[in-house]
Amino acid sequence: MRVLNNPLRGNGLAATRGMAEGEISLDIDTARALYARCPIAKPTPLVSLTHLAADLGVKSLHAKDERQRMGLGSFKALGAAYALAKQAAAAGGDPATALNGRTYVCASAGNHGISLAAGAQLFGAAAVVYLSRTVPESFAERLRDKGADVLRVGADYEESHAAAMEESDKRGWHLLADSSWDDYADLPRDVMEGYLIMGAEAAEQIPEPPTHVFLQAGVGGLAAAGAAMARTSWGDAVKIIVVEPEVAPALYNSIEAGEAVHTPGPVSTMGRLDCKEPSHLALKYLAREADAFVLVSEREGKEAASRLANADMPTTPSGAGGFAGLGGMAEPGMRAFIYVSEGPDE
Repeated sequence: MRVLNNPLRGNGLAATRGMAEGEISLDIDTARALYARCPIAKPTPLVSLTHLAADLGVKSLHAKDERQRMGLGSFKALGAAYALAKQAAAAGGDPATALNGRTYVCASAGNHGISLAAGAQLFGAAAVVYLSRTVPESFAERLRDKGADVLRVGADYEESHAAAMEESDKRGWHLLADSSWDDYADLPRDVMEGYLIMGAEAAEQIPEPPTHVFLQAGVGGLAAAGAAMARTSWGDAVKIIVVEPEVAPALYNSIEAGEAVHTPGPVSTMGRLDCKEPSHLALKYLAREADAFVLVSEREGKEAASRLANADMPTTPSGAGGFAGLGGMAEPGMRAFIYVSEGPDE
């Protein structure tokens, strides 16, 4: 495990030339109003992991359980589907046919794609999802079950993403990525706006304000939205820790460099977090608001998933990413990064 105390905290990136313009959305009211129109919309639980808290030596530990959100079994269920709902609302008419004739495309390691496929099915659009050869076939089958066309291209997410961009330009498809870059920010901002709902629910459900929030990250969109809700709810008192695979340190390396950088490396078993370039909007926000960035090993990701499974919270190493960060920082010699002032109180 590697920990980087954020040197940009409070100030953010010194220069943003070549970055996507604007900031992430903090409009939780619009997000909730739109989500309330979904016939299967309901909050997901915040689970108290009492035994794991005791094992780690912290006062309390809670996890937001997204496994049943809209029946998608994905911690990114609120992203692309929400963005498509916003597109459908703007189009007007019958929501079920509002996006007829449109094709939305993305690259995915699984989670973002399933949300896009579900949203397209709800609002009458077609969905095409590009997967790299490393994504398990079980994810491809779940996408097909939601009506998406699945295309296998490339050895990693970056190659499949490049293919999705190229084909969307050729065919006039609508690219719906969960990352943002120069000249591409509007739809990713909507994706992150959907994620605000999860953070707002957690803030209302937790019995007392937390001292620390651990957020797993790939390109950083979900982490940025979670951080935004943590700051909005609890201010600067809460410590925000962003966790990535050590072989995909897109945010960690960009914070060290003071700019968005590409981070080549091998494929991670935390496949849904295996992203080598950060979302610009997410990076700008996290550079200013996150307190620390953590890299976890492949072994730590697998062990975290196993510990959660034993606590009746089965998930993948990707879903266990945040917990892997906490687990490593709770080890002897790392506790100073957690217990900043008041002592054990997670």
